Amino acid sequence: MGSVPGSLGPRQRTADLERLASEEFDVLVVGGGVTGVGCALDAVTRGLSVALIEQRDLASGTSSRSSKLLHGGLRYLEQRDFGLVREALHERGLLMSRICPHLVRPVSFLIPLTHRVWQRLYYGAGVLLYDILALGRRNSLPRHRHLSRRGALALMPGLKRSSLVGGIVYHDAQVDDARHTLAVARTAARHGAAIVTSARLDDLVIEDDVVRGARVIDVETGDKIEVRARKTINATGVWIDAVQDLAGPSGLKVKAAKGVHIVVPRACIEGDTGVVLRTPSSVLFIIPWNRHWLVGTTDTKYELALAHPAASSADIDYILDHANEALQRPLTRDDIVGVYAGLRPLIEGDADDTARLSREHAVAQPVSGLISIAGGKYTTYRVMAADAVDMAAEGLGRSVPPSITAEIELLGAGQWDQWATAAPRIAHDHHLPVELVERLLKRHGSRIGDVLAIAAEGSALSEPLAQTDYLTAEVVHSARHEGALHLDDLLARRMRISIENEERGLLVAERVAQLMADELGWSDQQRDDEVASWQRRIAAERAANQAPDDQAADEARRAATDARGLLDA
Repeated sequence: MGSVPGSLGPRQRTADLERLASEEFDVLVVGGGVTGVGCALDAVTRGLSVALIEQRDLASGTSSRSSKLLHGGLRYLEQRDFGLVREALHERGLLMSRICPHLVRPVSFLIPLTHRVWQRLYYGAGVLLYDILALGRRNSLPRHRHLSRRGALALMPGLKRSSLVGGIVYHDAQVDDARHTLAVARTAARHGAAIVTSARLDDLVIEDDVVRGARVIDVETGDKIEVRARKTINATGVWIDAVQDLAGPSGLKVKAAKGVHIVVPRACIEGDTGVVLRTPSSVLFIIPWNRHWLVGTTDTKYELALAHPAASSADIDYILDHANEALQRPLTRDDIVGVYAGLRPLIEGDADDTARLSREHAVAQPVSGLISIAGGKYTTYRVMAADAVDMAAEGLGRSVPPSITAEIELLGAGQWDQWATAAPRIAHDHHLPVELVERLLKRHGSRIGDVLAIAAEGSALSEPLAQTDYLTAEVVHSARHEGALHLDDLLARRMRISIENEERGLLVAERVAQLMADELGWSDQQRDDEVASWQRRIAAERAANQAPDDQAADEARRAATDARGLLDA
């Protein structure tokens, strides 16, 4: 079996752990969300030696719980934040055209108009400016269109006739955030970065008031490692204060805002476009997502446990109430197959309203040797990473070239123009349904052969995983090459089974755990513990979804630790 570039499998993890213990790195990145892996890729492609540690799994925090959109932030135009919108639209264009076209999809949105004149002028001017700001930025998306009430309802029959007098359609892009974060991490590994998950920061190494690295605990074994680094980048999102506090009280301050989404089957809402609905405090998106709709999000202050924020009954009611104001067929709790909550790390300001805190990012060096990066939007992760590495490079005592990640294709993006139309041929050659192959291509791009090679190892691996849209071989691939160490890594992030099925992965948990056990060498007891841990997690999340408020939801969710035994660390 040939080597797979950017593999994060068990052998590579062992090798990278040895590197952590034996090398001094130019840059150590703490945090495996999109900003952290972006920093790792940026630094390693500038010729720096790089290590990244993540206490749980890649994208296990905010970076797997977004609205799955790569967008400029149309609503930020109302706040006259033109610079942020322009920057985000530029990044959207790069991601769609060069960096990862296999992972990014165009998506249209309808803005329902409820007033005939002023809203058409006001919102029309906004989307026109949005399109203008996107010009010359590798923008391949259609321009906006004005629609009559009849035209809007023809596009989105699921809306109440009484909920609009017309509409405006504009376009943005969407991405599976966890898959994208994984692709950035694997690309960094391909260029030589040591990427180690289940590696918890225990303390910073401080000598002569300078941060010289970190003391790390291997969560899988309990082994302790001292990692030496000339610069340490704190890219831990809502945990940024906790890391900074290890070196002193100064630094960036962030405030967490909770965003909740519900997931319902496509059959629940008739239509072919996303919808943007105004609420008294923000906006609510109805977003097409494969065979489902994502509906959200909330935007509320959050001061409880950071590791596993839970959606309360009040959060779900808020989403249902505002969505149903516009929908012909009201959504009910029985329609919901998935719920997820994430925390946005907002740079702290004076405002209590989290919707008004800055989405722009900031980079600071609170203590010599430690750089903190906070704020920002998922779409602008690459710019954030470049700014953080720029600051880290200033103290390395040698010339470091500027960022080149705008030209770096992520793993799977190679020759995408040829692979994009290859589904019928691949399906024929491998005796697979065309729809399944198309899904594989959108998840793995030009590296689809890595999955198909595993499928060829046995007939059972070439079958779809029961009651899902995934190939069974993808389970083995996730454990062998994508760094999945635990059952929840796979069910919640490598695949999105946890939010795509009303059983939330319970029906396939034992099968998936056995496949992972065979690949990773788990004992029968380990396999059973993984399944039991997943069952406890789902029970706790369901209980939280019935709780009346954040406090009660948090208490319910705390009933289950994750498979790594980490809940609030």
